[in-house]
Amino acid sequence: MASSPTPPPPAETARNGNSDDGSKGEGLLMIDLERVRKSLIRQEDSIVFSLIERAKFPSNSSLYKSSSSSQIPGFDGSLIQYIVKETEILHSKIGRYESPEEHPFFPDGLPLPLIPCPPKSPELLHGAASSININSTIWKFYLEELLPLFTKQGDGDASSYACTAVCDLNCLQALSRRIHYGKFVAEVKFRDAPEEYGPAIRAQDRDALMKLLTFEDVEEMVKKRVAKKAMIFSQEVNLIEKDADDKQQNCKIDPSLLSRLYGEWVMPLTKLVQVEYLLRRLDK
Repeated sequence: MASSPTPPPPAETARNGNSDDGSKGEGLLMIDLERVRKSLIRQEDSIVFSLIERAKFPSNSSLYKSSSSSQIPGFDGSLIQYIVKETEILHSKIGRYESPEEHPFFPDGLPLPLIPCPPKSPELLHGAASSININSTIWKFYLEELLPLFTKQGDGDASSYACTAVCDLNCLQALSRRIHYGKFVAEVKFRDAPEEYGPAIRAQDRDALMKLLTFEDVEEMVKKRVAKKAMIFSQEVNLIEKDADDKQQNCKIDPSLLSRLYGEWVMPLTKLVQVEYLLRRLDK
């Protein structure tokens, strides 16, 4: 099943030298802050478009019910679980999860790549990054909290279930990629100010790290930007100019939903990933 293309990785420059504080001593490559910022902005587009596509279908709750309703021999889960698992098996075979930006929702037992993968480039992140995967949290909030906010209740024609599930998968992957990109954000912030983050990391002080990572004015700007993108991207194109109220009423998805999505889930979970990464950043 097709999914949104993976955004290009952050820019790589020369290797770091040695440092006693652990900020530049592991042979990691430097990450360009501007490229990280641009990637985050591009990923906003992917999230907005994926939600617009999912909003075309009703909730189709039968997709999310276990076993008997899925009618898949030998499988006890829901149809959406089956589709995501089988898709991830295929993607694993072609090397998708060799990228540090990609995180499977069902990582247990995934096969190794069957096709030759290009040689791995030097690491951009600390080795502990691979141990951080909060997709179970993303899965839960998407299915239980987010979906009911922007889909019409009820089941459509059963023939639409597969298309609905593909849209769900694209939404989940886009959200997962954006939230786990917090590892790259945390790495950049740590390298820019190791003297600020080092004491909190050594003390394993989650609250202090969260405070260092929180910039409320930036978060408000992001919420406004994604809401504006939702309004622009989801408008019905019309050659006759309409006022702002008409434009918002004709949107395929409520722009305020994107602001809420980022404010309540995307940014808090991204910061959670950042904290988890930083707590391990000085590990040997």
